[in-house]
Amino acid sequence: MNRNTTTGAAKQEADFGFRRVPLEDKQGLVDDVFHSVADRYDLMNDLMSFGLHRAWKDVFVAKARIARRGVLRHLDVAGGTGDIAFRLAGDANVHSTVADINGDMLRVCRARAGRLGLGERVETVEANAEALPFADGSFDVYTIAFGIRNVPRMDVALREARRVLKKGGRFLCLEFSHVDVPMLDRIYEQFSFRVVPPLGRVVTGDAHPYRYLVESIRTFPSPEDFRDQIAAAGFERASYELLTGGVVAIHSGWNL
Repeated sequence: MNRNTTTGAAKQEADFGFRRVPLEDKQGLVDDVFHSVADRYDLMNDLMSFGLHRAWKDVFVAKARIARRGVLRHLDVAGGTGDIAFRLAGDANVHSTVADINGDMLRVCRARAGRLGLGERVETVEANAEALPFADGSFDVYTIAFGIRNVPRMDVALREARRVLKKGGRFLCLEFSHVDVPMLDRIYEQFSFRVVPPLGRVVTGDAHPYRYLVESIRTFPSPEDFRDQIAAAGFERASYELLTGGVVAIHSGWNL
């Protein structure tokens, strides 16, 4: 069940890790998390996942490659430091737009794009996933990797994703999920709460952002529930694929 917001006349709230906070406060709290870790974000991804995030992203990006003539217009929302965009923009016929609400993450993305020689094929736009500054039907592919759980109103972001996609365009989301392998689930739980926050303190100087991140994974909907949310936003053929025993899932939908 989606716990992202309350309904009715009651004041709207959202999950911020294991806390419930006023809906209007969540975005600022998330911004503070990523401002504080931007410069060490990629290093922490390697350490937290033992480098597996690179393999997950490779599988994810392979699904985003749509055979077509002309330039493929790709939008990566909550694209942060550019990992997904750089993988796709390595193809000569792809132009990637990285949209993120956090300017510090985009600063790192631009610096990386320059070092990789991809500055002409990757642009950055500071933007909110719930109110994208793009015309209807602007993109062939919309991706969001490890970002949708940080959005205060996921239903609004999903509708925005469909709005900016062309007819025939594809929505793809890579997100942490729910481990469904006996014993692995216990190991994963212990690692998440006992290792990740202290590791974050050592690498970035602050454990709190990483406690939020592991808590936010636990409060994210089940893959079945999130698939249903994607369908409710108007996407056809909503589906998901679990990787690494359910540690992450790739969610998909088509704007048909």
